[in-house]
Amino acid sequence: MNIAAKPPLTIRLCGPRGFCAGVDRAIQIVVLALKSYGAPVYVRHEIVHNRYVVEGLEAKGAVFVEELNEIPEEHRAQPVVFSAHGVPKSVPEDATSRNLFYLDATCPLVSKVHKQAMRHNKLGRHVVLIGHAGHPEVIGTMGQLPEGAVSLVETIADVDLYEPVDPDNLGYVTQTTLSVDDTAGVIARLQERFPNLTAPSADSICYATTNRQEVVKQAAPGCDLFIIVGAPNSSNSKRLVEVALRAGAKKSILVQRASELDWDDIGPVGTLGLSAGASAPEVIVNEIIEAFRARFDARVELAETVQENEHFLVNRELRDIELTTADMAFVNG
Repeated sequence: MNIAAKPPLTIRLCGPRGFCAGVDRAIQIVVLALKSYGAPVYVRHEIVHNRYVVEGLEAKGAVFVEELNEIPEEHRAQPVVFSAHGVPKSVPEDATSRNLFYLDATCPLVSKVHKQAMRHNKLGRHVVLIGHAGHPEVIGTMGQLPEGAVSLVETIADVDLYEPVDPDNLGYVTQTTLSVDDTAGVIARLQERFPNLTAPSADSICYATTNRQEVVKQAAPGCDLFIIVGAPNSSNSKRLVEVALRAGAKKSILVQRASELDWDDIGPVGTLGLSAGASAPEVIVNEIIEAFRARFDARVELAETVQENEHFLVNRELRDIELTTADMAFVNG
Protein backbone atom coordinates (compact mmCIF):
# COMPACT_ATOMS: atom_id res chain seq x y z
CA MET A 1 0.00 0.00 0.00
CA ASN A 2 1.29 3.48 -0.87
CA ILE A 3 2.19 5.65 2.16
CA ALA A 4 -0.04 8.44 0.85
CA ALA A 5 -3.02 6.07 0.83
CA LYS A 6 -2.57 5.04 4.44
CA PRO A 7 -4.85 6.73 6.99
CA PRO A 8 -3.05 8.69 9.73
CA LEU A 9 -2.70 7.09 13.15
CA THR A 10 -1.30 8.32 16.44
CA ILE A 11 0.00 5.54 18.69
CA ARG A 12 0.21 6.50 22.35
CA LEU A 13 2.90 4.14 23.59
CA CYS A 14 2.80 3.83 27.36
CA GLY A 15 5.83 3.93 29.57
CA PRO A 16 6.48 2.09 31.77
CA ARG A 17 5.16 -1.07 30.11
CA GLY A 18 6.11 -4.71 29.79
CA PHE A 19 8.58 -6.58 31.96
CA CYS A 20 8.86 -5.58 35.59
CA ALA A 21 11.97 -6.32 37.65
CA GLY A 22 10.45 -9.49 39.13
CA VAL A 23 9.57 -10.96 35.72
CA ASP A 24 12.94 -9.99 34.26
CA ARG A 25 14.68 -11.67 37.21
CA ALA A 26 12.64 -14.88 36.85
CA ILE A 27 13.44 -15.23 33.15
CA GLN A 28 17.10 -14.48 33.81
CA ILE A 29 17.18 -17.24 36.44
CA VAL A 30 16.04 -19.84 33.90
CA VAL A 31 18.46 -18.55 31.23
CA LEU A 32 21.39 -18.50 33.66
CA ALA A 33 20.52 -21.95 35.01
CA LEU A 34 20.63 -23.31 31.46
CA LYS A 35 24.03 -21.66 30.91
CA SER A 36 25.38 -22.96 34.21
CA TYR A 37 23.93 -26.46 34.44
CA GLY A 38 22.97 -27.26 30.86
CA ALA A 39 19.67 -28.57 29.55
CA PRO A 40 17.23 -29.66 30.70
CA VAL A 41 16.31 -27.18 33.39
CA TYR A 42 12.86 -27.91 34.78
CA VAL A 43 10.40 -25.16 35.64
CA ARG A 44 7.37 -25.78 37.84
CA HIS A 45 4.40 -23.96 36.29
CA GLU A 46 4.82 -21.19 33.69
CA ILE A 47 7.76 -19.08 34.86
CA VAL A 48 5.63 -16.03 34.00
CA HIS A 49 2.22 -15.86 32.35
CA ASN A 50 3.29 -15.43 28.75
CA ARG A 51 3.30 -18.17 26.12
CA TYR A 52 5.90 -16.44 23.94
CA VAL A 53 8.33 -16.35 26.86
CA VAL A 54 7.64 -19.97 27.77
CA GLU A 55 8.17 -21.15 24.20
CA GLY A 56 11.38 -19.11 23.96
CA LEU A 57 12.74 -20.79 27.08
CA GLU A 58 11.63 -24.20 25.84
CA ALA A 59 13.67 -23.59 22.70
CA LYS A 60 16.71 -23.01 24.94
CA GLY A 61 16.17 -26.29 26.81
CA ALA A 62 13.73 -25.51 29.62
CA VAL A 63 11.08 -28.13 30.40
CA PHE A 64 7.87 -26.97 32.05
CA VAL A 65 6.00 -29.22 34.45
CA GLU A 66 3.01 -28.70 36.70
CA GLU A 67 4.23 -30.93 39.54
CA LEU A 68 7.63 -32.16 40.71
CA ASN A 69 6.73 -35.81 40.25
CA GLU A 70 6.85 -35.23 36.49
CA ILE A 71 10.65 -34.84 36.61
CA PRO A 72 12.23 -38.12 35.41
CA GLU A 73 14.47 -40.00 37.82
CA GLU A 74 17.47 -39.60 35.51
CA HIS A 75 17.15 -35.80 35.64
CA ARG A 76 16.82 -35.42 39.43
CA ALA A 77 20.29 -33.80 39.57
CA GLN A 78 19.18 -31.00 37.22
CA PRO A 79 17.79 -27.80 38.75
CA VAL A 80 14.09 -27.06 38.98
CA VAL A 81 12.95 -23.43 39.06
CA PHE A 82 9.86 -22.22 40.93
CA SER A 83 7.84 -19.56 39.08
CA ALA A 84 7.74 -15.83 39.78
CA HIS A 85 4.23 -16.17 41.26
CA GLY A 86 5.48 -17.97 44.36
CA VAL A 87 4.65 -21.41 45.68
CA PRO A 88 3.13 -22.89 48.85
CA LYS A 89 5.61 -24.03 51.51
CA SER A 90 4.73 -27.60 50.62
CA VAL A 91 6.49 -27.29 47.24
CA PRO A 92 10.07 -26.69 48.45
CA GLU A 93 9.41 -29.28 51.16
CA ASP A 94 8.42 -31.75 48.43
CA ALA A 95 11.54 -30.84 46.43
CA THR A 96 13.74 -31.45 49.47
CA SER A 97 12.11 -34.83 50.14
CA ARG A 98 12.89 -35.82 46.53
CA ASN A 99 16.51 -34.60 46.81
CA LEU A 100 15.90 -32.05 44.06
CA PHE A 101 18.06 -28.96 43.63
CA TYR A 102 15.70 -26.02 43.28
CA LEU A 103 16.04 -22.33 42.44
CA ASP A 104 13.26 -20.10 43.72
CA ALA A 105 12.32 -17.37 41.21
CA THR A 106 9.50 -15.96 43.36
CA CYS A 107 9.27 -12.20 42.83
CA PRO A 108 10.71 -10.44 45.91
CA LEU A 109 7.54 -8.34 46.10
CA VAL A 110 5.42 -11.50 46.27
CA SER A 111 7.76 -12.80 48.98
CA LYS A 112 7.11 -9.56 50.85
CA VAL A 113 3.37 -10.33 50.84
CA HIS A 114 4.15 -13.82 52.16
CA LYS A 115 6.08 -12.27 55.05
CA GLN A 116 3.29 -9.81 55.77
CA ALA A 117 0.75 -12.64 55.93
CA MET A 118 3.03 -14.67 58.20
CA ARG A 119 3.51 -11.65 60.47
CA HIS A 120 -0.26 -11.22 60.83
CA ASN A 121 -0.51 -14.91 61.69
CA LYS A 122 2.37 -14.78 64.19
CA LEU A 123 0.63 -11.91 65.98
CA GLY A 124 -2.54 -13.97 66.27
CA ARG A 125 -4.56 -12.33 63.51
CA HIS A 126 -6.67 -14.20 60.99
CA VAL A 127 -5.48 -13.24 57.50
CA VAL A 128 -7.86 -11.85 54.89
CA LEU A 129 -6.33 -12.14 51.41
CA ILE A 130 -7.76 -9.96 48.66
CA GLY A 131 -7.17 -11.76 45.38
CA HIS A 132 -8.44 -14.00 42.59
CA ALA A 133 -9.30 -17.59 43.48
CA GLY A 134 -7.12 -20.11 41.70
CA HIS A 135 -4.40 -17.67 40.69
CA PRO A 136 -0.92 -19.17 41.34
CA GLU A 137 0.10 -16.19 43.46
CA VAL A 138 -2.97 -16.60 45.66
CA ILE A 139 -2.35 -20.34 46.00
CA GLY A 140 1.25 -19.61 46.98
CA THR A 141 0.32 -16.96 49.53
CA MET A 142 -2.38 -19.07 51.16
CA GLY A 143 0.09 -21.96 51.23
CA GLN A 144 2.44 -20.05 53.53
CA LEU A 145 0.09 -20.60 56.47
CA PRO A 146 -1.80 -23.53 57.98
CA GLU A 147 -5.09 -24.49 56.38
CA GLY A 148 -7.90 -22.29 57.66
CA ALA A 149 -5.60 -19.41 58.66
CA VAL A 150 -6.44 -17.39 55.52
CA SER A 151 -9.78 -16.27 54.09
CA LEU A 152 -9.96 -15.16 50.45
CA VAL A 153 -12.18 -12.31 49.26
CA GLU A 154 -12.28 -10.82 45.78
CA THR A 155 -15.11 -8.31 45.66
CA ILE A 156 -17.11 -5.98 47.88
CA ALA A 157 -19.93 -8.54 47.71
CA ASP A 158 -17.55 -11.16 49.11
CA VAL A 159 -16.74 -8.84 52.01
CA ASP A 160 -20.44 -8.32 52.73
CA LEU A 161 -20.89 -12.10 53.01
CA TYR A 162 -17.75 -12.67 55.08
CA GLU A 163 -18.39 -13.66 58.72
CA PRO A 164 -15.09 -14.17 60.60
CA VAL A 165 -14.87 -16.01 63.90
CA ASP A 166 -13.14 -13.04 65.55
CA PRO A 167 -14.01 -9.81 63.67
CA ASP A 168 -11.76 -7.74 65.94
CA ASN A 169 -8.61 -9.70 65.16
CA LEU A 170 -8.07 -9.54 61.40
CA GLY A 171 -5.17 -8.50 59.17
CA TYR A 172 -5.25 -8.19 55.39
CA VAL A 173 -2.86 -8.53 52.47
CA THR A 174 -3.48 -8.37 48.73
CA GLN A 175 -2.40 -10.10 45.57
CA THR A 176 0.28 -7.93 43.95
CA THR A 177 -1.34 -7.64 40.49
CA LEU A 178 -4.83 -6.36 41.29
CA SER A 179 -6.59 -3.23 40.05
CA VAL A 180 -5.58 -0.44 42.42
CA ASP A 181 -9.04 1.16 42.25
CA ASP A 182 -10.99 -2.08 42.72
CA THR A 183 -8.82 -3.11 45.64
CA ALA A 184 -9.26 0.27 47.32
CA GLY A 185 -13.02 -0.32 47.31
CA VAL A 186 -12.69 -3.80 48.82
CA ILE A 187 -10.32 -2.53 51.52
CA ALA A 188 -12.67 0.36 52.33
CA ARG A 189 -15.58 -2.07 52.82
CA LEU A 190 -13.43 -4.36 54.99
CA GLN A 191 -12.48 -1.38 57.14
CA GLU A 192 -16.10 -0.28 57.33
CA ARG A 193 -17.27 -3.70 58.50
CA PHE A 194 -14.23 -4.46 60.69
CA PRO A 195 -12.87 -1.23 62.21
CA ASN A 196 -10.05 -3.03 63.99
CA LEU A 197 -8.71 -4.53 60.74
CA THR A 198 -4.90 -4.30 60.59
CA ALA A 199 -3.25 -3.22 57.33
CA PRO A 200 0.04 -4.73 56.11
CA SER A 201 3.20 -2.83 56.98
CA ALA A 202 3.55 -1.78 53.31
CA ASP A 203 1.29 -1.67 50.24
CA SER A 204 0.93 -5.16 48.77
CA ILE A 205 0.13 -4.12 45.19
CA CYS A 206 3.52 -3.89 43.52
CA TYR A 207 5.02 -0.73 42.06
CA ALA A 208 4.93 -2.13 38.51
CA THR A 209 1.20 -2.87 38.64
CA THR A 210 0.51 0.63 39.97
CA ASN A 211 2.79 2.34 37.45
CA ARG A 212 1.31 0.52 34.44
CA GLN A 213 -2.23 1.29 35.53
CA GLU A 214 -1.46 4.97 36.13
CA VAL A 215 0.02 5.59 32.69
CA VAL A 216 -2.86 3.73 31.00
CA LYS A 217 -5.29 5.98 32.88
CA GLN A 218 -3.52 9.05 31.52
CA ALA A 219 -3.23 7.76 27.95
CA ALA A 220 -6.73 6.27 27.55
CA PRO A 221 -8.94 9.39 27.17
CA GLY A 222 -9.58 10.00 23.48
CA CYS A 223 -8.28 6.61 22.32
CA ASP A 224 -10.43 4.87 19.72
CA LEU A 225 -8.75 1.60 20.67
CA PHE A 226 -6.43 0.58 23.50
CA ILE A 227 -4.36 -2.58 23.03
CA ILE A 228 -2.82 -4.38 25.97
CA VAL A 229 -0.19 -6.95 25.07
CA GLY A 230 -0.48 -9.88 27.45
CA ALA A 231 -1.77 -13.37 28.09
CA PRO A 232 -5.38 -14.23 29.00
CA ASN A 233 -4.16 -15.83 32.25
CA SER A 234 -2.16 -12.73 33.22
CA SER A 235 -3.98 -10.94 36.03
CA ASN A 236 -2.14 -7.63 35.69
CA SER A 237 -2.68 -7.57 31.90
CA LYS A 238 -6.43 -8.15 32.21
CA ARG A 239 -6.64 -5.37 34.80
CA LEU A 240 -5.01 -2.97 32.30
CA VAL A 241 -7.80 -3.66 29.79
CA GLU A 242 -10.36 -2.75 32.45
CA VAL A 243 -8.42 0.36 33.49
CA ALA A 244 -8.26 1.62 29.88
CA LEU A 245 -12.02 1.28 29.43
CA ARG A 246 -12.80 3.01 32.71
CA ALA A 247 -10.42 5.84 31.90
CA GLY A 248 -12.11 6.69 28.61
CA ALA A 249 -10.88 4.42 25.80
CA LYS A 250 -13.74 3.63 23.43
CA LYS A 251 -12.56 0.04 23.15
CA SER A 252 -9.81 -2.05 24.76
CA ILE A 253 -8.55 -5.51 23.87
CA LEU A 254 -5.97 -8.00 25.12
CA VAL A 255 -3.75 -9.63 22.50
CA GLN A 256 -0.81 -12.02 22.74
CA ARG A 257 0.61 -11.53 19.22
CA ALA A 258 0.03 -9.30 16.19
CA SER A 259 -1.40 -12.32 14.39
CA GLU A 260 -4.42 -12.16 16.74
CA LEU A 261 -5.45 -8.69 15.53
CA ASP A 262 -8.82 -8.77 13.76
CA TRP A 263 -8.50 -5.87 11.34
CA ASP A 264 -12.15 -5.98 10.30
CA ASP A 265 -13.17 -5.66 13.93
CA ILE A 266 -10.62 -2.92 14.61
CA GLY A 267 -11.94 -0.78 11.75
CA PRO A 268 -11.01 2.91 11.44
CA VAL A 269 -8.75 4.15 14.24
CA GLY A 270 -7.30 7.63 14.67
CA THR A 271 -5.70 7.26 18.10
CA LEU A 272 -4.39 3.96 19.44
CA GLY A 273 -3.24 3.37 23.00
CA LEU A 274 -0.65 0.65 23.49
CA SER A 275 0.76 -0.91 26.64
CA ALA A 276 1.91 -4.31 27.84
CA GLY A 277 1.41 -6.34 31.00
CA ALA A 278 4.34 -7.01 33.29
CA SER A 279 5.03 -10.42 31.75
CA ALA A 280 4.81 -9.33 28.07
CA PRO A 281 8.11 -8.98 26.16
CA GLU A 282 9.07 -5.82 24.28
CA VAL A 283 9.55 -7.74 21.03
CA ILE A 284 5.79 -8.26 20.83
CA VAL A 285 5.10 -4.57 21.48
CA ASN A 286 7.36 -3.79 18.52
CA GLU A 287 5.57 -6.45 16.49
CA ILE A 288 2.20 -4.75 17.16
CA ILE A 289 3.57 -1.34 16.18
CA GLU A 290 4.94 -2.70 12.91
CA ALA A 291 1.60 -4.37 12.14
CA PHE A 292 -0.15 -1.00 12.43
CA ARG A 293 2.57 0.77 10.44
CA ALA A 294 1.91 -1.64 7.59
CA ARG A 295 -1.70 -0.36 7.42
CA PHE A 296 -1.51 3.18 8.77
CA ASP A 297 0.71 6.23 8.48
CA ALA A 298 1.56 5.80 12.13
CA ARG A 299 3.22 8.32 14.44
CA VAL A 300 4.35 7.06 17.86
CA GLU A 301 4.05 9.33 20.89
CA LEU A 302 5.48 8.24 24.24
CA ALA A 303 3.04 8.59 27.13
CA GLU A 304 5.32 8.24 30.14
CA THR A 305 4.67 8.87 33.81
CA VAL A 306 7.73 7.49 35.61
CA GLN A 307 10.92 5.66 34.74
CA GLU A 308 11.54 2.37 36.50
CA ASN A 309 15.07 1.45 37.53
CA GLU A 310 14.37 -1.36 40.00
CA HIS A 311 16.63 -4.38 39.74
CA PHE A 312 16.41 -7.63 41.70
CA LEU A 313 19.44 -9.86 42.09
CA VAL A 314 19.24 -13.43 40.85
CA ASN A 315 19.94 -16.39 43.15
CA ARG A 316 23.38 -16.47 44.73
CA GLU A 317 24.26 -19.68 42.85
CA LEU A 318 23.91 -17.86 39.51
CA ARG A 319 25.50 -14.47 40.16
CA ASP A 320 28.90 -15.40 38.72
CA ILE A 321 27.39 -16.49 35.39
CA GLU A 322 27.62 -13.83 32.67
CA LEU A 323 24.28 -12.73 31.21
CA THR A 324 24.69 -11.18 27.78
CA THR A 325 22.41 -9.08 25.60
CA ALA A 326 22.28 -12.03 23.20
CA ASP A 327 21.03 -14.32 25.99
CA MET A 328 17.92 -12.14 26.42
CA ALA A 329 17.43 -11.10 22.79
CA PHE A 330 14.55 -13.57 22.40
CA VAL A 331 12.41 -11.33 24.62
CA ASN A 332 14.11 -7.93 24.49
CA GLY A 333 14.93 -7.83 20.78
